[in-house]
Order: sequence, then structure tokens, then C-alpha cells
Amino acid sequence: MSSMTDKAKGVANEAIGNAKQGVGRAAGSDKLEAEGMVQEAKGAAQKAAGEVKDAIKDGAQKVADAAKKHL
Repeated sequence: MSSMTDKAKGVANEAIGNAKQGVGRAAGSDKLEAEGMVQEAKGAAQKAAGEVKDAIKDGAQKVADAAKKHL
């Protein structure tokens, strides 16, 4: 997956997880609230993965640019 895809899926999972938590609290469903917490955490991890991919790509580009300057 691309970094943008990871970030988009992460945002979606965080939003859905947050909504599940709210519905779970309102309905008195500990199970639904817990599922929401897990999904929100999954979303945060997906966003972080996308950010790491971006950082790696940026670092690789900087190395390539530096190498071109010395050739």
C-alpha cells in the first residue's frame, strides 16, 4: 500500500472506531466500545505506517540527490 492509502485507511478506521466507542457507551455495550478502541488504535497504527513510508521515501530522495551532486 502507498503511504497515502495507509493514511486514508488510518483516518477512516480512527473515525469508525471513535463512533463505535460512542455508540457502545450510549448503548451500554462494553463489547462495542472495546471494538471501537481496537479499531481506533488500528487506524492510528495505519497512519503511523504511512508517515514512516513517507519519511523513508524522503530520506532515500535526499541520499539520491546528494549522490547526484557528487558525480
